[in-house]
Amino acid sequence: MRVSIADALGRASARLSEAGCDTPRLDAELLLAEALGVDRERLVLDAAEPLGEGASERFDALLARRAAREPVAYILGRKEFRRITLAVDPRVLIPRPETERLVEVGLTVPPGARVIDVGTGSGAVALALKHERPDLTVLGVDLSADALEVARANAARLGLDVDFVLGDLLNGVEGPVDGVLANLPYVAEGVGLAPEISRYEPPAALFGGPDGLDVIRRLVAMAKGVPVIAMEVGLPQAVSTLLERAGFESIEVLRDLADHERVVVARG
Repeated sequence: MRVSIADALGRASARLSEAGCDTPRLDAELLLAEALGVDRERLVLDAAEPLGEGASERFDALLARRAAREPVAYILGRKEFRRITLAVDPRVLIPRPETERLVEVGLTVPPGARVIDVGTGSGAVALALKHERPDLTVLGVDLSADALEVARANAARLGLDVDFVLGDLLNGVEGPVDGVLANLPYVAEGVGLAPEISRYEPPAALFGGPDGLDVIRRLVAMAKGVPVIAMEVGLPQAVSTLLERAGFESIEVLRDLADHERVVVARG
């Protein structure tokens, strides 16, 4: 006997909860909608409808991956970020809501400014900024050639004119720089992370040395004289001190949606 969509969701939610997933019901809905090829709203409207055999098999396969703690974004191959949808896979970090604060800072630069997204990964910050501020010249830089393949593919699919270059922070970036936005590795070595992160996301994009500040220190030293720099960080006070010592005069710390101090903004 075929189970209904509602029953399938209930069973899947229980399974993911037992596996330790933080948002089992939401995850189950996203995966079932993917298996059915519909929007999540249809799951409510068609809750009493039986789940077809083909869809049931697809759903089971997706659930098995999530129960192994593979992130939903990697399973679906996409992640929403501000007003755009990005393709993502294990070559890049999954864009997170807290990183959107970097885009908000980028939106404050003067018309026609040139902004560099350092450690661009999937291109999330650079592409979201260009999408909302087409007047800006935006450049994405990353040390990973694999990540840049993802970023360039996202730019092409979205039709956004952003250049992506292989480079180490600001080394090799020529011409004026009016703003720097950066989500660099800032997790201290040895810190335990959730299985979704530790098993699947690229370690080189996560860990920033013994105190998590190795890469950030290098960028701060390079960014002297840049009118505005914004960085997502784990130790906001320590990063603020680094910026003060580098000569930045106006420094503020922005909180994310969870009310954590997450982004440090400095203006020269």
